[in-house]
Amino acid sequence: MPELPEVETVMRGLSAVLTGRTIAQAETRRAGLRWPFPENLAGRLTGSRVEGFRRRGKYMLMRLSGGTSMLVHLGMSGRMVARQEGVPPAPSLGPQGAASDSRGAAGGEAHEHLVMHTADGWRVGFCDPRRFGVVDLVPTAAEDSHRLLAGMGPEPLEDAFTPAVLSKALAGKQTPIKAALLDQRVVAGLGNIYVAEALYRAGLSPERLAGTVTGARAARLVPAIKAVLRDSIEAGGSSLRDYVRADGEVGFFQDRFSVYDRAGLACPACPGPPKCQGVARIVQAGRSTFFCPRTQR
Repeated sequence: MPELPEVETVMRGLSAVLTGRTIAQAETRRAGLRWPFPENLAGRLTGSRVEGFRRRGKYMLMRLSGGTSMLVHLGMSGRMVARQEGVPPAPSLGPQGAASDSRGAAGGEAHEHLVMHTADGWRVGFCDPRRFGVVDLVPTAAEDSHRLLAGMGPEPLEDAFTPAVLSKALAGKQTPIKAALLDQRVVAGLGNIYVAEALYRAGLSPERLAGTVTGARAARLVPAIKAVLRDSIEAGGSSLRDYVRADGEVGFFQDRFSVYDRAGLACPACPGPPKCQGVARIVQAGRSTFFCPRTQR
């Protein structure tokens, strides 16, 4: 599932293409994704001017004229790609990042369920093979009250996310710190990849109880979270399977992983086998966790 850096990267790409442009035509090709589309979604988008974008956690909000925002979650396999009319789609990513032809019989993207055409020749399609994505409409003034956004924790890249704020959120928690950071009520937008990488940079074990990550430990973890997110955004996100940027190109942060998906390999701080056993993989709450037992405590 795309995490904060991937969503931020897609949002920036879409904003560069769509902000200030008018959606001349929108079309839906099925009734919905994870949930039904809003009634008459295509008709309500058609004729709207795109005023700007905002990201909240792993959600994008496309703000439209008339005071409405289109909320989008990419789900497990969704991608939104902008290209000029008549330009064929780029190859999609199959299992393990292998390229495969994404064009359907009609020359569009396979599994493309929402398409928007601008008045001056741009085309944005939402392709979601597994259909776990979300599209909804919400009044712009009430974005933070939407049921999917209400109660979310602070944005980790904002100045308001400080060691003191994280310490308060974690105080007394008896769950492992890895699980606590995946809780969107504690901090918004983090997922499995960036929690693993941030904990490595902070030198904290994913098995450590969250309630002990306060004070000096929180003071190490907060800048580590911010740094790994910024580094990934700079690299265009991590492309492991389905994720691509808004221009159809892949991200490159997967080439910079220190621990994620590197079980048995040396981390940057260790010599690796035979002097040490390299990055360890354990399962927490049914999900893979990667860390360095030697440097993370």
